[in-house]
Amino acid sequence: MGMWASLDALWEIPAEKRIFGAVLLFSWTVYLWETFLAQRQRRIYKTTTHVPPELGQIMDSETFEKSRLYQLDKSTFSFWSGLYSEIEGTLILLFGGIPYLWRLSGRFCGYAGFGPEYEITQSLVFLLLATLFSALTGLPWSLYNTFVIEEKHGFNQQTLGFFMKDAIKKFVVTQCILLPVSSLLLYIIKIGGDYFFIYAWLFTLVVSLVLVTIYADYIAPLFDKFTPLPEGKLKEEIEVMAKSIDFPLTKVYVVEGSKRSSHSNAYFYGFFKNKRIVLFDTLLEEYSVLNKDIQEDSGMEPRNEEEGNSEEIKAKVKNKKQGCKNEEVLAVLGHELGHWKLGHTVKNIIISQMNSFLCFFLFAVLIGRKELFAAFGFYDSQPTLIGLLIIFQFIFSPYNEVLSFCLTVLSRRFEFQADAFAKKLGKAKDLYSALIKLNKDNLGFPVSDWLFSMWHYSHPPLLERLQALKSMKQH
Repeated sequence: MGMWASLDALWEIPAEKRIFGAVLLFSWTVYLWETFLAQRQRRIYKTTTHVPPELGQIMDSETFEKSRLYQLDKSTFSFWSGLYSEIEGTLILLFGGIPYLWRLSGRFCGYAGFGPEYEITQSLVFLLLATLFSALTGLPWSLYNTFVIEEKHGFNQQTLGFFMKDAIKKFVVTQCILLPVSSLLLYIIKIGGDYFFIYAWLFTLVVSLVLVTIYADYIAPLFDKFTPLPEGKLKEEIEVMAKSIDFPLTKVYVVEGSKRSSHSNAYFYGFFKNKRIVLFDTLLEEYSVLNKDIQEDSGMEPRNEEEGNSEEIKAKVKNKKQGCKNEEVLAVLGHELGHWKLGHTVKNIIISQMNSFLCFFLFAVLIGRKELFAAFGFYDSQPTLIGLLIIFQFIFSPYNEVLSFCLTVLSRRFEFQADAFAKKLGKAKDLYSALIKLNKDNLGFPVSDWLFSMWHYSHPPLLERLQALKSMKQH
């Protein structure tokens, strides 16, 4: 009887209060779950102080200890930044930060002579202020992560001036894309009639395809220097491998990632018959700035005095040779091209667009519900942008969590398949050694809690990938 009475009392609470309470409760539930998982992994970092026997051939004790301390520092940072983020989000909701920012945007529009009927203009001012607030509150955390944690462990290559210039540039470029795209999307929703969700979905599909097409040619070069890979053995072998699997390669670039970080990466982009491969200079042993520093400091090449004190550089790079040999770079690319050949890229795009269509359809169903707006302090007006924010960010959050987990599981499956593809190309041995080197260069910790890795890791743990490749090598 008592349970039914409490349920009746719950239903007597206004709908908007129930919605608001459910959103806050779910947000904190996810936060506590994430914290629980992080603490499990942190225990692994704290207690696994010696190289496990199965890793003896893979990792020396010095690298193992360095990666353990690096991940421990990252874990501490993640805990405090996560706690801050959750408290900030909760306070914004509790104290009506969203309606306040909307009213403030309206006031700014009023000063410029735009009345309440100019909803799209007010929405753009709201977006500008919201992203500015987010950038400013995130800046101290980003500075600490870059200049304390990454610096301490020898990864950061940026000066403070470079970092700030980069941050301002990112903000400006983001606004140049976000504001026009948002205004067009809001306009389409306004004039689209009953089937606006189809037009809105098609518009976002076109925008995402355009951005993917222009990103590496027009956006990424604003931040990093891209140079064509010079003619030579590596380029020839990449072209031969691409041709052997019918990959329509048009250009190979080396990006100067070493200006900001010594972490390494490689990727491909482009549609149809216009594919390009991008290699980070930190991935290539013969291009790595760190290796050049080591050579110069050890007296292999002359060095100018003004280029800095050799002892400082030695301390910074810890005399570690970085990057992969040509055969290993080819194996890594064999893995990446496997994602293309096996249709992983297309499958991901299809899943993403199906999800996008479903979300716009549900948005169309829910946008007329005034209690959703009232739950977040919008009693007199129902702005479209606020509807998008409420429904996509808050109402869909349980669905987003489930989808994110499913995509993580799928991603791990794709990684194993891409490794198997590289093996088919005869690259198992080189990929095996490349994975060990990349793990060492990036100070990845090879021991993980099963629950943490299952929830978070988009790539399988190193040991699992090596064991799979080992059995491939034996076959």
